[in-house]
Amino acid sequence: MNLIKKLSNREKKYFSSYILGKFYCDEFKNLQKQILLKQNEIYQFQAVPLVVGTFVEQIDSKRALVNSSNGSNYLVHILSTLEKEKLKPNLSIALHRNSNSIVGIFQDDSDFKINILAPMEKPEVKYSEIGGLELQKEEIREAIEFPLINKNFYEKIGIDLPKGVMLFGPPGTGKTLVVKAVALKTKASFIKTAGSEFVQKYLGEGPKMVRDLFKIARKNSPSIVFIDEIDAIATRRFDAQTGADREVQRILMELLNQMDGFEENKNVRVIMATNRIDTLDPALLRPGRIDRKIGFPLPNRREKRFIFQTLTSNMNLGTDVDLEEFVRKPHKLSGAVISAISQEAGLQAIRRNRFVIMQRDFEIAYGLNVISDEI
Repeated sequence: MNLIKKLSNREKKYFSSYILGKFYCDEFKNLQKQILLKQNEIYQFQAVPLVVGTFVEQIDSKRALVNSSNGSNYLVHILSTLEKEKLKPNLSIALHRNSNSIVGIFQDDSDFKINILAPMEKPEVKYSEIGGLELQKEEIREAIEFPLINKNFYEKIGIDLPKGVMLFGPPGTGKTLVVKAVALKTKASFIKTAGSEFVQKYLGEGPKMVRDLFKIARKNSPSIVFIDEIDAIATRRFDAQTGADREVQRILMELLNQMDGFEENKNVRVIMATNRIDTLDPALLRPGRIDRKIGFPLPNRREKRFIFQTLTSNMNLGTDVDLEEFVRKPHKLSGAVISAISQEAGLQAIRRNRFVIMQRDFEIAYGLNVISDEI
């Protein structure tokens, strides 16, 4: 500051101009850097999108055999900056759209396709909230829940842990409801999927999803894998005439291999559900893959009474409501139909601006859900 005070007015003017010029020069350089960053970002958005493929085999240090998303195999070049030691068979890779050259590696893309329910996402259904099905609940607990909690009991007795359970029966008999209770009861990772999800557009995608499913299950073990509507991919094998049928059979063969292959799934339990067990392939149902088959028949009179009581326990019923009248009716009702009758009875009360459900509401609901279906 003392030096500046000694300067003349002319020198101070030149010095201020120098400081101001340096400031503008630095600011200009900073703006140029920001412009370059934005231009690179725009270039990335305008660049050609990459294609996801599968690595098959490395031919030499510069070339490899890959499988593109359209199902065709290509001999392509490998980008020199990639870590070639990470390239392994069946690994998902990024291919250039024009040349199909390998430009990127996905370390683990299975997490994007398979959803694992976190503990807070599990459905809040308890065994006590399920009316009837006492035998079915006991059997699934012995085959799925107990092996995950009390593994030592099975080892002391000297028997192998059950691998899989097949739930079968008419629609609406409580198969999925019991599985929800199992998911809540255990602390294991719960993976839910459906058989139709494995049928993909391109060849090889379905079997790869099956491999990824069990890979994620083993990675997050102990875990429970629930495959609903398994008959979508596990029907009896025959001489396939179309490519779609052959692909579905390849999915089934990969599922059989994963359930009973060389890699043991000691901490992975599999639950499958279907309405058409008579259409399933015998290789899937054999002991060793499916150790227990649990049937869910339509409820008898005693079970119907229990289901009615369970579903209406929290409902505001009038004094004239007689549930036994509906239990004695000869119609065969599933648990889902009984739930629909109870729900409809509540809606009928709301329609008439009442907070109490009367016998007449149940009669109308029964007619809408049972008698009208038969007509």
